[in-house]
Amino acid sequence: MRVTVLGGSGAWPAADEPCSGFLLRHEGFSLLVDAGYAVLPRLLELMPAEQLDAVYISHGHPDHCADLNPLLRARALGGADPDPLPVYAPHRALDAVLALDRPGMLDAALARHDFAPGAGFAIGPFELRTALLPHWVPNAAVRVTAGGRSVVYTGDGGPSPALVELARGADALIAEATYPEVMAADDAPYLSTAGQAARQAAEADVGRLVLTHLWSGSEPGEYLDAAARQYDGRIGVATAGLSFDA
Repeated sequence: MRVTVLGGSGAWPAADEPCSGFLLRHEGFSLLVDAGYAVLPRLLELMPAEQLDAVYISHGHPDHCADLNPLLRARALGGADPDPLPVYAPHRALDAVLALDRPGMLDAALARHDFAPGAGFAIGPFELRTALLPHWVPNAAVRVTAGGRSVVYTGDGGPSPALVELARGADALIAEATYPEVMAADDAPYLSTAGQAARQAAEADVGRLVLTHLWSGSEPGEYLDAAARQYDGRIGVATAGLSFDA
């Protein structure tokens, strides 16, 4: 399974870094995991919109799903007439982004699959298992398995035993780390620091930790240092263009 980072900026995109978006490919099948602000242009550098096979959205905040709108517009209006795009998301997570256009405009471009976090299902060659993480809105972390390899992605969420269980023994954990080590008390139940993400990676015994959702414009070295104090495996930062085999 090949993982390509399309973006990893938290909250809003930087000039050279889109928000959350990850392209997973296996056996010719392409799955986009999250579609935050400015992700679509990076995806289009790799493939035409009509060649994408499916989308998974972790939750309904716009830095994780806003570019679903232009993606669906490209498929609906681009002239290639592809099959409807399967999009998997927690119940009601897509309501706001799909309401950006007039009713019915994008219906033919979309095959909507709503689910409750905790569900498991298959998308093409990928087996998915999800878990609810604490966040302001329902957020479905996901474990994606193909070819005997597994990648776990948190979306956003505060520290939780559910993540450790979901990630146990995974080859890679892509973990939200909005702050290096300290955050505001109001955010603490709903987001994670790099140190917290690393502690959970160590507890789950994952093979690689990739920090994502860093506060836009922050210094990645602070996050890497904080994570290295808690986890002695491979650590990286999700930046657009990074690719690795799980």
